[in-house]
Amino acid sequence: MTGGRWILTITLVAAAAVGGWWLGKSSDNATSAAAADGPCPGGANALYWKAPMDPTYVRDAPGKSPMGMDMVAVCPGGESADAEGGVRIEPGLVQNMGVRVEAVVRQDLARKVRTVGRVAYDERRVDHVHTKIQGWIERLFVEYEGEPVRRGQPLLEIYSPELVSTQEELLLAARYRDSTRGSQFEDVSRGGEDLLQATRRRLELWDISKRDIDRLLETGEVRKNLTLYAPTEGVVTHLMVRKGMEVGPNNNLYTIADLSRVWVYADVYEYELPWVREGQKATIDLSYLPGRSFEGSVTYVYPFLDPKTRTARVRVELDNADLTLKPDMFANVTIETTTREGVLAVSEEAVIRSGRRTLVFVAMGEGRFSPREVTLGIDSGDGWVEIQDGLREGDRVVTSGQFLIDSESKLQEAVQKMLRTEPSAEMGADDDSAPVDPPDIGSMDMGGEGTPEMQDPHAGHQMPEPDADMDAHTGHSMGGPTSAAPAREEGAGE
Repeated sequence: MTGGRWILTITLVAAAAVGGWWLGKSSDNATSAAAADGPCPGGANALYWKAPMDPTYVRDAPGKSPMGMDMVAVCPGGESADAEGGVRIEPGLVQNMGVRVEAVVRQDLARKVRTVGRVAYDERRVDHVHTKIQGWIERLFVEYEGEPVRRGQPLLEIYSPELVSTQEELLLAARYRDSTRGSQFEDVSRGGEDLLQATRRRLELWDISKRDIDRLLETGEVRKNLTLYAPTEGVVTHLMVRKGMEVGPNNNLYTIADLSRVWVYADVYEYELPWVREGQKATIDLSYLPGRSFEGSVTYVYPFLDPKTRTARVRVELDNADLTLKPDMFANVTIETTTREGVLAVSEEAVIRSGRRTLVFVAMGEGRFSPREVTLGIDSGDGWVEIQDGLREGDRVVTSGQFLIDSESKLQEAVQKMLRTEPSAEMGADDDSAPVDPPDIGSMDMGGEGTPEMQDPHAGHQMPEPDADMDAHTGHSMGGPTSAAPAREEGAGE
């Protein structure tokens, strides 16, 4: 090779060496710069790394998620637990959650209690007809249930031997009084009058009318049958007697109800009872009479509940002159309750009921949300609920997305606990994405001078030197009666 070619070859080798050194130096400088600048603003290190599609998959070093996506750094101040037990969330995530807030306001709350009811008799307008003597029914003037009757209308005639004998006693007492009226002895004349009045009084107590008694005294004719009359106006709801029956004082012959005024029993649930008061206006609607309503008022709230339905009865009184409302009809009842003025109220959507306590999330600004335990009052039924304690007027509460905020706060709390524990226990030491510290090459025994590439891979493993006379299979028992070594000696002899 000529001298010029030697010079050219040496020059190219030197240039390649210098270029390689410069590229390696530049790569080291870039790596050092990247390591100096963290993934967070200002070069700060990430709190932890999480999968973009699974926030529960967290690691303390970058890597790939189970879905093959690059893990996202969570920076200090981006998502952290609030000092008051709340949570701080990035504005972009807040928008993605669809979080809406509303102010706590003071307003008047009113509620219409809507329920179902049953038409019933006015218990003060129901009468029972009994006879006060023993006898037999001779004739019925009112013969079927549902028949309307007037006050004083004849109902039936009853024959009673006791009644006949008492009438005869009355006539005898009248004659005795007339005969002793002119006696000079005052006791005798007064005794005749007293006997007459006592017999007359007995007939009156048996419900014999004054008119019939006077007729008996005038005519002297004893009547075999006694006529009973209707004590009130109304409709016969029960008829418990027929012609020829024997009846006594214990028998209920008729039940007469005045339906010109009726009651409606409305069933009100426990949580609606604080709204209902006596004197409130009530509207009754019937499904089979569209377009017509009946106005009434609440006259009584019963002081006990039905153990089966867990409802309280509320009595509403109504006029029913045309008898449109009939007992045992079903009706829709709307009670106009009293307005509660100036109560602190929030939207019902803002309330989280966990069973043990009731919470709302208050927006503190700058992506911070704080949970507040509140005491609820009355529920208006149209989306508003009273706040008795826990909030102030003007506080801004979350009305949409609060469940996601609650989940995010619990997730961040779990992550913080996870990061405070050993990585091998929480992160999973066998996971490929878990960081692995590189081996400390300087602390390894190199077994002599030289570079790591020249190091014996088995250095440090003390292996016993094999004996030249030792067979390679010595010590391995084959399980037979004769060892392997003598067998080979016999083969060698052959």
